[in-house]
Order: sequence, then structure tokens, then C-alpha cells
Amino acid sequence: MPMRLSSLFLTLAAFVIAGALAIVAAYFSSRLIEDASIVGVQSELDREGLTWATVDANGLQVFLAGNAPTEADRFQAVSAAGRVVDAARVLDQMTVTESEGLTPPRFSVEILRNDAGLSLIGLIPAKTDRAELLDRIQRKVGRDVPVSDFLEGASFDAPASWDDALEFALSTLGDLPRSKISVEIDKVSVTAMAGSGEEKRRLEADLVRRTPPDVKLALDLTAPRPVITPFTLRFVIDEDGARFDACSADTEDSRTRILAAAAAIGLQDKADCRIGLGVPTRRWAEAVELSLNALARLGGDSVTISDADISLIAREDTDPDLYDQVIGELENALPPVFALTAVLPETPDVSDQGPPEFTATLSPEGAVALRGRINSDIARVTAESFAQARFGSGVVRMAARVDDSLTPAWSVRVLAGLEALAELNNGAVIITPDLISVTGNTGNPTATDEIAALLAEKLGEGQDFEINVTYLEKLDPVLGIPTPEECEAQIVEVIGDRKITFEPGSATLDASAKDIMDEVAELLKLCGDIPLEIQGHTDSQGRESMNLDLSQARAEAVLQALLDRRIPTSAYTAKGYGEANPIADNGTEEGREANRRIEFRLIRPAPAQDSTTTLESLSQTGQDTGNADDTGTNTDAADTATDQQGTNASE
Repeated sequence: MPMRLSSLFLTLAAFVIAGALAIVAAYFSSRLIEDASIVGVQSELDREGLTWATVDANGLQVFLAGNAPTEADRFQAVSAAGRVVDAARVLDQMTVTESEGLTPPRFSVEILRNDAGLSLIGLIPAKTDRAELLDRIQRKVGRDVPVSDFLEGASFDAPASWDDALEFALSTLGDLPRSKISVEIDKVSVTAMAGSGEEKRRLEADLVRRTPPDVKLALDLTAPRPVITPFTLRFVIDEDGARFDACSADTEDSRTRILAAAAAIGLQDKADCRIGLGVPTRRWAEAVELSLNALARLGGDSVTISDADISLIAREDTDPDLYDQVIGELENALPPVFALTAVLPETPDVSDQGPPEFTATLSPEGAVALRGRINSDIARVTAESFAQARFGSGVVRMAARVDDSLTPAWSVRVLAGLEALAELNNGAVIITPDLISVTGNTGNPTATDEIAALLAEKLGEGQDFEINVTYLEKLDPVLGIPTPEECEAQIVEVIGDRKITFEPGSATLDASAKDIMDEVAELLKLCGDIPLEIQGHTDSQGRESMNLDLSQARAEAVLQALLDRRIPTSAYTAKGYGEANPIADNGTEEGREANRRIEFRLIRPAPAQDSTTTLESLSQTGQDTGNADDTGTNTDAADTATDQQGTNASE
């Protein structure tokens, strides 16, 4: 019995010891597996750059923890662990950083239009009404124009400027039959071909004017080269310096050579040459360079090239030997196609009669006055009829007298001068036997070139003329800038039934006036520098002096509000009239309300006074005109031209 118990005990002890050994072995084996899994997975994560992830193990299970930057990073960590251990053993305990919202895509549209149709390519917000968009495009370009829609949509909201940019781009389609328009969130780029230079200028001005304030505009407009006929260049060197009255070139290289030659002989002001078709020879630039150098060697006066005819007029005091040498060298050096006519004027004899003169003036209001001498009754009627045909029958005043001593060529000079005057908005033409002088203002940027070409063609070779014409952007009809009178009327239309109001008894604009001032300011940006009076008016309640001061303060407050909106106000004045100019009955509340007002009034020039020249005065009294009389005529004509050009006089 004791032996059996001892044997049983030994057996049990053996089993216990074996079990303990198995447990110890299993524990150490498990730790080895866990450590190997942790080390292997962590190494793989580090190799992938996923250092934010941590690894732990419990037996065969592997736990991944940490804060993943994105969902994609979390998935990458799980995949990396699955490459080291069985993916079934990987337990994901990772979190993902909360997203602040996805960045919207860069919306853009390319609009391509040509004679074959129109294509839309790009990405737009998904909420855009595609059918309405296409319908608007068809209305702009015509129902017969095929429209191809290759647009994609994205479910994101676009900035407010996107709608403005797209709306502006669509508004241009009707004017651009051959174009590429690129629309971005805050920018519109337009590449197009215009039908002419004038159309190009009109489109540029119109697009710039209509561009929304929160949209940038990039323009690349081109136009075919114009045909210049006659192909004209005129260069003058006088006491005022060197200048071009007209400049034409056939290529960019030709223009560069001509401008460089002019700069070398004293041209300092910025100048340009029109590039166009119609050049008589490819050696045009060479002929111009030779002619300019010859003129400079002679010390001035002018050289005019019309097609292949060159007319060079020297100064009266030019040395005859130098003149002969320079002209001879120029004749031999010119390309064969060119014909040179050179003139060395003789110093005129001083006589009692003085040189005859004809003056034509055109006022800013369109009135035309013709004075001086003309060679016959028929020529007088012809000149008056021609002026009436060009300027209007009701605006021409003929005050020229007949001088039978003048040659028949005088009437040709008169008609040429009137035709040149028609190129101006206001100005004067003075005609003498030796010179035609054209001065004034114009809204045509190429008027000087056109006048030079006209006079060169009409007067013929060897005839001298001078042109002093100023281009004013505000007179340019292509730019669509309203006239001062139109601006005055449009301000009234913009304000309409509304009023610019102030806080009671003060000169502080109230909140309701902001929109009106914004709209008036936008209009005045187009009007430019016009003479404008901002008038303040009050009702009759209170002391007259107090009302006058209040109306002045309110007018100045409106002027300041325009200045705050970056409107140039140098030509504006603010004036208070108090209760002096009521427009309604001050005895009623409605009338007093109407009398409390701000008005914008154009300051118009004082009416020009008709004056009789010295020549006309002596003619009427039957006296002979002396040399001093002709000097008086010149002064009066110049003064008249100056008076007619002024537009900023106060009432």
C-alpha cells in the first residue's frame, strides 16, 4: 500500500512538473512571437514613413494605435502591418485626424469660338444650371451657332467672384466671333481678333469699362494692318524742337529704324509710327533715314514723304551752297523710285499790303466762322457750301471778302484747309500763300497722320504746312466716353426719384445716400475731368445765413464723398445756394422737402463773342489794309482759336 501511494505521488508530481515546464515554455514562446511581431511591424511602418503609428501585441494578435493624419494614411498602416504578419491578426485601433473640410477645386472654363461654332471646356460648380447657361450662350451667339458642352461639375461652392467672372465672360461673346476666353475664379483672359484697328480700340475700352471690380482682365486683341493711303511721313524741325506730324512704316524693323533716325537728330518726345500696308517700296525706311539726315544737316524746316514723292522745305536763312550740296547728295542717294522736290524759300519782301490770309475756326459747340480773303465770288460760294456740307448748314458763318488779286490756287488751299478742319472737334485753320497752319483738339488718335496725308495730297509738292493737333481721350467716340452734357443728363437719370439726404440739420450724409453716391461715382469715372458744380439747396426755414452755410457744407460733403471714392475732383466745385433757388412751394412740407436737395450742374463756357478782325474793319470802311492790320488779323485769329478750344470757363 505505501508503495502504491508513493508511485502515484511520483506520477502526479511528474505530470505537475511537466505541466509547469510546458506553461513556462509556452510563455516564453509567446513572448518571443509578440516581440518578433512588434519589431517586424514597427520596422515596416518606419520604412513607410508612418512614424505616428505605434504597435503592441498580445499573443498572436497585433494592435495598431496612433492618430493618422488622413484616412489614406490609416489604410496604408494596416496594409504595411499585413505584409509582416497575417492580416487576420492585425487589429486596427487607430484614429484619424478630423478634417477641416476638403479644399474646393480650381474652377475654370475655356470658351473657344470660331466660324465653326463654340466649345466649352472646364470644371464648374455642380449646382450651376447647365441648361440655363447654355441657353444664355445661345442667345448671345445666335441659335444657329453650334455649341459643344465639354464641362464637368464638382460639388463644391465657388467664391462669389466666380459668378462675376463667368457673367462678364458671357457678356463678351456677342462682340467676339473669333476668340478664346479663359475664365478663372478671379480672372478673365480674352484673346481675340478684331476686324479693324478702330474696332480693336472700341473693344478694349468697352471691356475695360465693364470689368467687375473683383475680376482681373487680361486682354490680347489683334487687328489686321490697315491700308495707309497715301503712305505718308512728315517730320518737322523748328524752334519748338523736332517732331513727327505723321509717321508710317511697313514693318516693325522699319519703324525701329525710322524712330532711331529721328532720335539721332533731336526727337525727344515719345513718338510712334503706324504700321500698315501700301508702302511704295521695301526701301521706305532707307529713304526716310536719308531724308531726315538731310533735313538735320540743313537745320530744319520740314520734310514730307507721300508715297514716292519727297518734299523738303529748308529754312529761309539756309546757306545756298550748303543747300545745293545736301540736296544733290540726297538726290543721288535716294532709292530710284523716289522723286525729290526741294524748296529754299526766299525771304519775303515787306510791303504795305502784307500777306493775304483766310481763317476758319470750329468751336467746341460746332459753330464754324470763315474770315479773311478769298479769290472770287464763285470760290466764296463754293467754300461756304463745302463748309455747310461738312459741318451743317445752320452753323456756318461766312465773313470772308473777295480779293481779285489772289490766284485760282488759293481756293484749293481754302478747301484743303476746311477738309483738314473737319478732322478736328474744335480748332482753327489759318491759310497764307506760304503756309497752312492747323491747330486744335481731336478725338481721333490718328488725326495728325490723316491731316498730313490729306494736305500733302491736296497741296502738291513743295507746299508747306504745320500741324499742332492734340488728341483728347474724352473726345474719342470709339471709347464711348460720354460728353459733358451727356454726363450731366445721366447723373439726373441715375439719381431718378431718389435724393441725396443728410442727417437732420447737419452736413453728414445719412446711410441711405451711400448707394446713390456709389452709382454717381461709377458714372463720373467714365465722364472724366469735366467742369462740374455740386450745388447745395435748402428750404426757407431758419435764418438765411444759416441756410446758406448749411447748403455750402452739404455740397462740400458730397464733394468729399466723391473724393473718398477716388474720383478726380480737380475740375469740380462745391457751392451752396441756401434758400435762393426753390423749385417748390416752401409753404408746404412737400415743397420744403423738394427744396432740400443736391444738384450736379455742368459749368458751361461763356458764349463766344463775335469780333470783327482788323482786316474786316478796314474793308468795311474802305481803307487799305496795312502791314500792322494783317498782324492784328493774325493775333485775332489765334485768339479766336484759343477761345474756341476752352471748355472750363466758369459761368
